[in-house]
Amino acid sequence: MVKLNVNGEEREADAPAGRLLLDFLRYDLGLTGSKEGCGVGVCGACTVLVDGELHASCITLAVAVEGAEVTTIEGIADDDGRLHPVQQAFIDYGGFQCGICTPGQVIAAKALLDFNPQPTEDEIKRWMMGNLCRCTGYYGIINSVSAAVRQSPPTPGEV
Repeated sequence: MVKLNVNGEEREADAPAGRLLLDFLRYDLGLTGSKEGCGVGVCGACTVLVDGELHASCITLAVAVEGAEVTTIEGIADDDGRLHPVQQAFIDYGGFQCGICTPGQVIAAKALLDFNPQPTEDEIKRWMMGNLCRCTGYYGIINSVSAAVRQSPPTPGEV
């Protein structure tokens, strides 16, 4: 039995000792937002927060974080269902295409803004370089994170 606080809710499920956190979240708890990209912890698609720190859930054993607070993409909207500013900015500024990397990108951007609410563009680029994307060319992602910092609606032609 593995017990975690996931997105503010105590959750538990039977899982074998070798169950990866990503598989525990997806298959045992039904939280399918986190995606597997590479399976070796380098692409960032599976990124979640464990006690407020970024973790590649595809290489983290579920039992290794037992009792921890885990935040997934499903848990960052507010209680009223209003999207987190980073989520909304990714929609407004075209920060995604296929969507595979998007949950990890959004979680990483949220962690950045929790750590530094006013990052420069260079700081955004450095922080986000652990999250790979094969579709967007990164401009939409950088624009989305920058917009979340500003928390302003896009101007025509900026998207």
